Amino acid sequence: MEKANESSLIGFVLLGFSDHPRLEAVLFVIVLLFYLLTLVGNITIIIISYLDPPLHTPMYFFLSNLSFLDICFTTSLAPQTLVNLRGPEKTITYGGCVVQLYISLALGSTECILLVVMALDRYVAVCKPLHYVVIMNPRLCQQLAFISWFSGLANSLIHATFTLQLPFCGNHRLDHFICEVPALLKLACVDTTINELVLFVVSILFLLIPPALILISYGFITQAVLRLKSVEARRKAFSTCSSHLTVVIIFYGTIIYMYLQPSNSYAQDQGKFISLFYTMVTPTLNPIIYTLRNKDVKDALKKLLTGKLCSLQT
Repeated sequence: MEKANESSLIGFVLLGFSDHPRLEAVLFVIVLLFYLLTLVGNITIIIISYLDPPLHTPMYFFLSNLSFLDICFTTSLAPQTLVNLRGPEKTITYGGCVVQLYISLALGSTECILLVVMALDRYVAVCKPLHYVVIMNPRLCQQLAFISWFSGLANSLIHATFTLQLPFCGNHRLDHFICEVPALLKLACVDTTINELVLFVVSILFLLIPPALILISYGFITQAVLRLKSVEARRKAFSTCSSHLTVVIIFYGTIIYMYLQPSNSYAQDQGKFISLFYTMVTPTLNPIIYTLRNKDVKDALKKLLTGKLCSLQT
């Protein structure tokens, strides 16, 4: 029992990229840069969505939720990653690992569901435009956002708690740069078949069913857009939908690869870089994608900058 509880006393050693010491300095700069860009980009999206009246629509309500989620998600991981990349100590306390696991798992699961909700919003906007305002009313939008956040929290409470019940028998060298379920399962000194089954079920619920629903919705959206007679209407519909679809492909592509990769040493190292992209780079790309491919966001951003310039002149 004493040996089984040892990890809870001394915490974990996050091996991360310690096999590549020269690379750690480069990764430190990259992680810091993308973390700052994530904060600036997503805070900007939240501000313009709140201040610009034309953006007071369901689409930007959900986009603001996504931006807030990305800020919290990256903040739950980036500071500890920066500390470990910069200093000789690669440790994290047991309590810190638990907090990181619960928060990151909850936020990652929430994003899986939130992207489905955003696809539903686009489906209603394109396929049922005359009823859009009635269907996607503020109350329903709030309920859908609540469902997304609650489902992520519920998955985290169940999945993380189930994982943390495993005895590690003094194994505290975690071959990753963050605390996550697959890495912790490898430390367990007991049979993890049940935990792996839970991980498999969760992967189906959050990693396979949501993108399948999104693809089905975009099948109907594509049919509806192709029936539009107005070239301008087609262009606007494809512009707003392509932004969301791009985010979906990047998010699910990286996370599915990360969780379904084979368990050999080469794939483990490769998986760390995929995880780094998923946790640090993807949250930065979301506001960039929506800004570059969305005229409404560009206009709102220009108005915000112009307003600041005018205030400075006065």
